[in-house]
Amino acid sequence: MVIVYSARKIITMERNCPIATHVAVKDGVIVGVGGPNCGDGWGPVLRDDRFAAHVMMPGLIEAHAHVMAGGIWRFTYCGHYTRKDPDGTTWPGVGDDTGLIARLRDIATKTPPGTPVVGWGFDPNFLAGGSLDREKLDEVSTEHPVALLHSNFHLMTANSKALWQAGIDVQTNIPGVVRGADGTPNGELQEFAAMGPVMAVMGVNFADLADADAVRAYGQVARNCGVTTVADLLSDLEEAEVDMLIRVTGDDAFPARYVPVMNAMRKDPETEAQRALALKRRSTEKLHLGRAKLFTDGSIQSGTAKLKAPGYFRLDDHSIWNMEVEHFRAAIRALHRAGVKTHVHTNGDAASELAIDAFREAMIETPNADHRHTLEHVQLAGLDQFKRMRALGLTVNIFTNHVYYFGDLHWTKTVGPDRAARMNAAHDAWEVFGGDFAIHSDAPVTPMAPLHTAWIAVNRLTETGRQLGASQKITIAQALHTITLGAAYVLKLDDKIGSIQTGKRGDFTILDGDPLETEPERLRDIPIVGTVLGGMVVV
Repeated sequence: MVIVYSARKIITMERNCPIATHVAVKDGVIVGVGGPNCGDGWGPVLRDDRFAAHVMMPGLIEAHAHVMAGGIWRFTYCGHYTRKDPDGTTWPGVGDDTGLIARLRDIATKTPPGTPVVGWGFDPNFLAGGSLDREKLDEVSTEHPVALLHSNFHLMTANSKALWQAGIDVQTNIPGVVRGADGTPNGELQEFAAMGPVMAVMGVNFADLADADAVRAYGQVARNCGVTTVADLLSDLEEAEVDMLIRVTGDDAFPARYVPVMNAMRKDPETEAQRALALKRRSTEKLHLGRAKLFTDGSIQSGTAKLKAPGYFRLDDHSIWNMEVEHFRAAIRALHRAGVKTHVHTNGDAASELAIDAFREAMIETPNADHRHTLEHVQLAGLDQFKRMRALGLTVNIFTNHVYYFGDLHWTKTVGPDRAARMNAAHDAWEVFGGDFAIHSDAPVTPMAPLHTAWIAVNRLTETGRQLGASQKITIAQALHTITLGAAYVLKLDDKIGSIQTGKRGDFTILDGDPLETEPERLRDIPIVGTVLGGMVVV
């Protein structure tokens, strides 16, 4: 059976037929695009006109987020702006320390003594009344271990009981344990080595936030914002987890294609490379395996990212390499040599420099014409770095949401006005990569909503309305490309998704408005009507 969907307008992202009114799908694959008769000749036709008054475009793609965007809601939201959970419940933001302490204390009173109390989404840079430390969190409870995951998930703040249970004290010699003037840990833990002991005693394991229920919730997060392909940019992908993912994503009710990227930092590089290759062979129609993830630095807003001169503006430099540099270089060589598509976390421009240099060395040793290794975030990467990336065949996935959610902080504190004005430089990227790049949310660091991410790239306005570098704006058409065909290119799935084109999967997002005809400032306000996956309407 051929299903022919009609729409007021179909934006195909395909140059040979950029605009249409009908699309025909058979067995999940597009067989015709154009007018009412585009499905003729392919068999019996079922006409579906439920979207006739709406606008259709290729299924939106979130190419950098994390599955814990579904599971993290098991803990208490403590961010400064309002968010919605996977079920659509609204959680008001908390703007001062008094409100935050009260929210966590309320949870503690309902929690048996000794049981951990965990909050997430916190960022001290947006907290009126000063930042939180160990003693402040002791006001929540001295009978419970209490910890707050910062919104960037690179920092954590813990109370005295949590530190004591984790064995962190004045004698502790772990990089990233922040101390007061007397040498006593003040509760702030920077990056994973320092956070790990407290996470263990708190029962906070990112792998546990990727169980079957979390994956289903993640699918719902994607469905709610019109996403039909969603990546998870760091997953251990042990055998039991992969079995679960095959089962969950194989359910007809799961609303998206899923692209989990393997953590390649746990074992020796050669072993990790072979594991990625073995995983690729287990891919299914809705589960795409075989990619690897590496880390370099931390986050800019916490001061743990690696910056080139002149460094941080009005923020102390706590920069950390999350992988030993030689281990990172060896991992790049091994993964590239094995032909494993690799994604590398690089926030600061010094981190981008390390990654460029490591890939250059690997490619001299083992040429590969279409690897599409991807530098993720690249928030401070310069035009010169973009050009060297392109020359090496690298691509980028830009953390555009930072402009809106953290732009004011970057302007006033982290890197200063000059560099903040060209952070997450989508215009420069378009000139260099010609559309072969993506923009992303990094959910749950910021909310997943590709139309909002596109709105940020088009308008470059911060949360307070500050214009953050008008020269780096891109057009609406370009922004839509980066959340469809550009994102598909980054995931190396552009032969299957990203445009409405004969031979590709029938994945569509339905909008109650035309993004190409709307005013730039209203792009994010276009309602999502629904999605179609493999030719079937998602309910």
